Amino acid sequence: MYYRVARFFYNIKWTGLARIISNIGRTFTNIDIHPGAKIGKGLFIDHGAGVVIGQTAIIGDDCVLFHGVTLGSNSTNAKGNRHPILGNRVTIYANATLVGPVKIGDDSVIGASTIVKQDLPEKSVVVGNPMRFISIEGKRVYDSTCECEIMKQELAAMKERLEELQKQLESKS
Repeated sequence: MYYRVARFFYNIKWTGLARIISNIGRTFTNIDIHPGAKIGKGLFIDHGAGVVIGQTAIIGDDCVLFHGVTLGSNSTNAKGNRHPILGNRVTIYANATLVGPVKIGDDSVIGASTIVKQDLPEKSVVVGNPMRFISIEGKRVYDSTCECEIMKQELAAMKERLEELQKQLESKS
């Protein structure tokens, strides 16, 4: 409610009053939404303590944000889009941080405490810091067991190649 009223005044260029209303809302809700942010229908902020939504953020319809989510900027430049753009039906779990003008595709899920600094295609699931994909467009792309085995094989091949090169060097000296 505070955001919608602040947004009205922001749109008619009464930015001072818009910020006052926004700050009053933040005092009561502990949710900081800049009146310049564009928010679609059906945004649900669950346990909203600590949620921050920046000035140029755009949030699609039917999105869900959990506590501590930040839609922040990585620039001090006052012009242009500096904050994330969320598609429709995006879910962002607790304490996740989206930095800069990243675009998040429809139906994506961002896990708790994930830091997102790159665009995500539709139906993506990402977790962790550093961020890693679990699935893209509903297809699983990350398996930690498989990744560890691949790395072991690559290291073994590198070790073998290094031994070959050392033998060649020894034979030339």
